[in-house]
Amino acid sequence: MHVFYTPDIQTSTELPEEEAQHCVRVLRLTAGDEISLTDGKGNFYRAEISVATNKRCLVNIKETIYQEPLWDGHLHIAMAPTKNMDRNEWFAEKATEIGFDELTFLNCRFSERKVIKTERIEKILVSAIKQSLKARLPRLNEMTDFSTFIEKDFKGQKFIAHCYEGEKPLLKDALTKGEDALVLIGPEGDFSEEEVKKAIEKGFVPISLGKSRLRTETAALVACHTMNM
Repeated sequence: MHVFYTPDIQTSTELPEEEAQHCVRVLRLTAGDEISLTDGKGNFYRAEISVATNKRCLVNIKETIYQEPLWDGHLHIAMAPTKNMDRNEWFAEKATEIGFDELTFLNCRFSERKVIKTERIEKILVSAIKQSLKARLPRLNEMTDFSTFIEKDFKGQKFIAHCYEGEKPLLKDALTKGEDALVLIGPEGDFSEEEVKKAIEKGFVPISLGKSRLRTETAALVACHTMNM
């Protein structure tokens, strides 16, 4: 059954315009057809189309189905975006399929990309929750300077993945099950030594993601998967 993203379904029984057009024009669904909705806030809805025109689609809600959280704690990835936007979008899609709660793009000293337009990423997140049947849409934050971000209050475990020498536990060994977790992932040129030092001073624990040298988006996905498991 097709799933449609309807963040305001609790106050409006009309599908957003883009979802309505996909429902009626592309899928050619009509009044009386049954569809599934999600509000991205933890709920699925079984609904029946009551009105279907070229631009509008109204529904009657038949059943509300609450989805229990699929993982423990609040999982937050903060990563420096790659120069190639396709790789950032790939990460956003795959991480959502696996499961996480929040994404922040970081502007670091060695960042290859200093600007991120979040509209496209937001659409990918929405598409991914529908495809993977998740009822919770990850929160997407605007790009934030590294120094500003590490000053923010975060209740939970805080980690920074970097490639400098020194004893670092694997993320899987450092995590405490069930607690909120935040992992910082640097750009292709890594965080600067000064950034790592400042993060440690703010309570971030240095960790390793394994013996291989990983691309930024791969490292972020490994961190996401490790936290999720």
